Amino acid sequence: MSIPKGNPLPAESPTQSIALFERARQVIPGGVNSPVRAFRAVGGNPLFIARGQNAHITDVDGRRFLDFVTSWGALILGHAHPDVVSAIVDASQLGTTFGAPCPAEVELAERVTASYGALEQVRFVSSGTEAVMSAIRVARAFTGRDLIVKYAGCYHGHADHLLVSAGSGLATFNKPSSAGVPAAFVECTRVLPLDDEQALQALFDKEGARIAAVIIEPTPANHGLLLQRKEYLEKLRAVTKQHGALLIFDEVISGFRVARGGVSELTGIRPDLATFGKIIGGGMPVGAFGGSRQIMSRLAPEGDTYQAGTLSGNPVAMSAGVAALDALIRDDAWAKLEALGAALERMVTPVIAKSAFPIRFVRSGSLFWLALHDGPAPRAAITLSEKNSERFASIFHAMLARGVYLPPSAYEVCFLSTAHTTADIEHFVNALDESIQLTAQRVG
Repeated sequence: MSIPKGNPLPAESPTQSIALFERARQVIPGGVNSPVRAFRAVGGNPLFIARGQNAHITDVDGRRFLDFVTSWGALILGHAHPDVVSAIVDASQLGTTFGAPCPAEVELAERVTASYGALEQVRFVSSGTEAVMSAIRVARAFTGRDLIVKYAGCYHGHADHLLVSAGSGLATFNKPSSAGVPAAFVECTRVLPLDDEQALQALFDKEGARIAAVIIEPTPANHGLLLQRKEYLEKLRAVTKQHGALLIFDEVISGFRVARGGVSELTGIRPDLATFGKIIGGGMPVGAFGGSRQIMSRLAPEGDTYQAGTLSGNPVAMSAGVAALDALIRDDAWAKLEALGAALERMVTPVIAKSAFPIRFVRSGSLFWLALHDGPAPRAAITLSEKNSERFASIFHAMLARGVYLPPSAYEVCFLSTAHTTADIEHFVNALDESIQLTAQRVG
């Protein structure tokens, strides 16, 4: 698709998407099944996608886009990878669900535990939210403590006790950040700022004997890409060990993406528990959590901590996951993705350097983020100014007009897949160059 000049909006009106959105709003709250899809942060109507192939998606109006969302990182091999599609077809022909053990769940568990050094056992669920909920329950059972610590800017799914936002001070009892969550549900949750050793130490000095676990995205990627210093993560590991609290790495996004063994492999830091999703299902709904055999033995039926799911270990999803991980390992995908990400960074650096407004390119492997912040790229959660939010909306629509689909929120990160090519990233860079210049003229 050639890059059109000038107009920041698509030349042809997405009539089918608009019609579907109107229908959806009658029967689905807000017209979407996950809030960010509604385009509220960027304006306009969401696109309804008809199909995906390799690094591209096509909407219901037949318009083709280069995709840097990739189902929010799940499709690390790109859309409709033949090995994954074949595994799904073959598995579904034998049955879509049994509610009983199946061979593929054993195969996938063997691959996951062999790849991630901190794991001896893993249990599958159907989403990242379930994985985190279950890991926290096990941590509380194992330690006999109630308090959970999370970080401002880290998202761990929509479980009630984790829907809290940071307050002022070092660590606070926080109000729920969603309606429908009783205050009592979050009384055992503490929130810390990222990249702040003093705040971490102060909290553990005060309440360390009551803390069951600290959960963190070791590469936070839900409030921008907030790259953490290895030294801070090492401090967190040391403090939790000292006080008998468990450390949980939420690698739902980073696991099997930044490296085969996730951030744990890159840093050499072993958490007590880790959670996964996205990639290990090959694009199907899957989550997982795991740790040492000692900790995981607290789960029923061996232990006294209950967790269950009718579709956990679903044969179709498990087969897709096996195919996806096998393809990644066979093709040395992480080396390819790092090379592609590095090439993108080299090409985009001179483009953003000449921008008339602040913009930073932040990358970790195949994860990248356009940070519209003054000063250096942030390591802790900060709020975008109204002007920068307006700039991102302008860039988003200008990129869309040039055939590039980005996440419809300035706080969301972009994803490369093995299906992306050098030509694709050249397309991205050229489109971004034009979009930044147009935004400077329109917004300032």
